[in-house]
Parts: sequence; C-alpha cells; structure tokens
Amino acid sequence: MIHYQLRCEQDHSFDGWYKDSAAFEKLAGAGLIECPVCGGTKVARALMAPAIGKGREVEAPPPAAPAPEAGKATQAAAAGPMPAQVLALLQRMRSEVEKSCDYVGHEFADEARRIHRGESERRGIYGETSDTEAEALRDEGIEVARLPWVPRADS
Repeated sequence: MIHYQLRCEQDHSFDGWYKDSAAFEKLAGAGLIECPVCGGTKVARALMAPAIGKGREVEAPPPAAPAPEAGKATQAAAAGPMPAQVLALLQRMRSEVEKSCDYVGHEFADEARRIHRGESERRGIYGETSDTEAEALRDEGIEVARLPWVPRADS
C-alpha cells in the first residue's frame, strides 16, 4: 500500500491509500478520486516529506482507550459543529436524492407500502415519517434509511 497526500484544483488537501502508484494514476485519470471538501475530481499528488526508516521497523503502540471521565467530553465534541467535509458530502447526497427520487412528504410510509406491494410504480422516494412507522416498514421487509437532511449547498 502507498499513502499519498493529495490536492484538488481548488487547493483542498487530503490523503489517500492506494495499492501502488499505477492504481492511483488509473483512478485519478478516470476521475474516480474525489475531493471530500468540494467533490472535485481533478486531483494530483501533493509534495510530501519522504518516510525515512531508522534501520529497523518499530511497531507503533495501539491507540490508548479514552479514560472513563473523558466520555462526557467526547460526547460534547460529537455534538459540536459538523466538519466541513462531512457537511459537503451530506449536501451532495441531498442533491442526488432530490434529483433522482420523488418527494412524497408525509405520505412516505403509505407510498413505500404501495411500491412494495406493486400498486405504485417502483422508484426511489423520500419524505417524512415517524420512528415508529419507519420501524414498522422495516418489519414488513421494506428497506428504509434515514439521512441527515442538511441545508442545501446553494442556500
């Protein structure tokens, strides 16, 4: 495996692991490597400091488990602001759902059942439903997924 520091044409920096340099070149040439910040696919390797060995390999110690009293701090950090990369990916996901699925509003559960029974055209839908209704749909064998619905990227 090879680790590369990457940079998109918008100058966002991120890293990636690849089988070898040929695998990276093939994926990058096909536009299959995507910047996690802006979604750009024009990606190149950035300058990296070389990894210089010291003669023998030393195994890194496993990461320490957080102390029990750190649990509250970890939960508070998780409830903090959303990282920009995560927000960008969720905005992109929302855009794709809105482009390729039909909005059915509060009729989501009823329409999902009609599609499941073959009474409505088979297609992707999205809308609102309660936790109880979503669980009932799952119990009936109907695939349901909840997505974090973030504000649009253009708003």
